[in-house]
Amino acid sequence: MARSSKALRYLVIMPIPRLARYQGPAILSYGFRPFFLVGALYSGLSILLWLPLFYGELDVNTSFAPVDWHVHELFFGYLTAIITGFLFTAVPNWTGRMPIQGMPLLVLVLIWLAGRLAVTFSASIGWGAAMAVDLAFLAAIALVIGNEIIAGSNWRNLKVLLPLLLLLVANALFHFEAQVNGITDMSRRIATMAAITLIMLIGGRIIPSFTRNWLARENPGRLPAPFGRADMISIAVAIFALAIWSAVPQTGLAAGLLGVAALLHFYRLARWAGDRTLRDPLVSILHVGYLFVPVGFALLAFSGIASETVPQAAGMHALAAGAIGIMTLSVMVRATLGHTGQALRAGPGSVLIFGAVIVAALARIAAAFWIEAADILLHVAAFGWFVGFAGFAVLFARLLCKRRDA
Repeated sequence: MARSSKALRYLVIMPIPRLARYQGPAILSYGFRPFFLVGALYSGLSILLWLPLFYGELDVNTSFAPVDWHVHELFFGYLTAIITGFLFTAVPNWTGRMPIQGMPLLVLVLIWLAGRLAVTFSASIGWGAAMAVDLAFLAAIALVIGNEIIAGSNWRNLKVLLPLLLLLVANALFHFEAQVNGITDMSRRIATMAAITLIMLIGGRIIPSFTRNWLARENPGRLPAPFGRADMISIAVAIFALAIWSAVPQTGLAAGLLGVAALLHFYRLARWAGDRTLRDPLVSILHVGYLFVPVGFALLAFSGIASETVPQAAGMHALAAGAIGIMTLSVMVRATLGHTGQALRAGPGSVLIFGAVIVAALARIAAAFWIEAADILLHVAAFGWFVGFAGFAVLFARLLCKRRDA
């Protein structure tokens, strides 16, 4: 228990130290502020472009196929912004060093923005130039975080660089596959592996912690099991399963391993007492988001042995729209409330955007199964996603742009 608590202290976002020497714009005072805001805005607005692109009603000057542009900007546009906001908030608490803020933070935001423009207009500037600009962001983030961890002698958290570097590799491969093959394949799965690994590692720490805190205060009784051998085994099996699936999808081996990973993560989630948190949407939404991890594994496992019945797209979207979408939004809401001095309570607006993203995920999974209704389900999914992430930007822009309450 002591070992678990010590590890938890390094992974959960902790109170932000005072930033007395910083006098610039509040939005550049801490990493979560600009990256959560621009990431949410981009996610919400880009989904409005996606369906017109998909149906051929709109054209952008990108060298990517419409589906590839959509997938790329989920993983390497939106997701990298949110991961950066989270890590730039967590790393100062791990290392005891001052956070990245002011002009250096603005430069990183501009590098991220340059990547979005380069990908969208890659047909004009050339795919090689677009790739170089796009890769610059993840490379810069990895260098900054690595430097901070090393300077703070916080060696144990260097492991957080591994998923970041895996995302960087996946991004490079994504550009190469799109150029050489005309469509991406393995790079999508590697990006999924990196993202889900982060959710399993970080989500597996913060969900039981926040659940325990709320239950101890509001609903005494059964508490989440502490991090232990079951968690380590479930994570290790899932990473191995995802690695095999990334290399050889739609095979019996990948399907079997993903099936085992699904069972292990259903069990892992059940140990966190999420059924006792329904009175607090800010806690229960974390459990709902994590539920899509084993659901996605199970759908991919069934797809590997019966692809004509269970399409691979169902499992992919359970992990992407479900696990990634819901988990990132829930963490964004909680971190923004906590780090701007607000009560940790989900108001009606937060409940609305949570519900919208859940609907989006379910509609997108259903569209993979129900081809006859795919058009309407895709529109429902896109609208739900827009409401969720554009709604976050509208609800929390003021908090993200003003100084923390005293």
